[in-house]
Amino acid sequence: MKLLTKLYHDKSLPEKIRAVGKQVGDTPLYTVKQLFNKPGVTVHAKMEWQQLSGSVKARAAFNIFRSAIEEGRLTGKKALLDATSGNTGIAYATIGKLLNIPVTLCLPENASKERKEILESLGANIIYTSRLEGTDGAQQEARRLALENPDKYYYADQYKNENNWKAHYHSTGFEIFNALPGITHFVAGLGTTGTFIGTGRRLKELNAAIQLVSLQPDTALHGLEGWKHMETAVVPKIYDDTVADENLELSTEEAYEMMDAAYKQEGLLLSPSSAANLAGAISVAKQLTKGIVVTVFPDNADKYSEVIKKIIR
Repeated sequence: MKLLTKLYHDKSLPEKIRAVGKQVGDTPLYTVKQLFNKPGVTVHAKMEWQQLSGSVKARAAFNIFRSAIEEGRLTGKKALLDATSGNTGIAYATIGKLLNIPVTLCLPENASKERKEILESLGANIIYTSRLEGTDGAQQEARRLALENPDKYYYADQYKNENNWKAHYHSTGFEIFNALPGITHFVAGLGTTGTFIGTGRRLKELNAAIQLVSLQPDTALHGLEGWKHMETAVVPKIYDDTVADENLELSTEEAYEMMDAAYKQEGLLLSPSSAANLAGAISVAKQLTKGIVVTVFPDNADKYSEVIKKIIR
């Protein structure tokens, strides 16, 4: 901790980091009751929007920030730089504002209006990239900026940063197992892949019998923001294809149908990615005669006003 105050000349920084950390993780589990009901089988989901910045990305963003500061790679002379589809950027910007560390983000121009407004309100420096290239294009721009301005930026590179998956290895996996020690299946979509890889690795260590099922879009042209179609996208460096016991594909249509059903039957306003995770978890659960299936709700529908208008009618 002495290193932190030396780097920043801010004796309150260690306290600020501890205060931020207390607002990350320990999210509640939701038990699905109406959409799926089968004797001997249950489906649960971590409500990840109930933490700092309103999404699962708070975990990785905080771990990346903390580790970079403690290791002396992010100092008061640099801004944190990364590519994002939205939620990680919001987490970075939220944490950066609390720690008084500037944040620069490369964001595809087709990110939702709500995401853009939130990022701007948090004071992040936003560099918009081509909507046609998605997060892959945003990554290319972030790398270029980092190479051209090494003294200006600390490039977090969430797609390659080991602290991404380690955040879930040290928190999410334990939280799920402690709450549901009888868990038989963990199901989650692949984006940066940090949630699935980190949580999956920890769960396997705790009980090797737990089955890990990864989800991804069924086509390269999909509407699941943040998710990657691995065959056609730039595969994150932190991804390990040996972690999953099974891989399933989901369509954007299935996710949007689940958004509607989740609201009408469970009273949940889910984002497309959360609904896709739920659809995948239920699909797995339907094949079982006994089991406890757990997934993650990365965020709710707060950042998708147009989608909400179509659901609530």
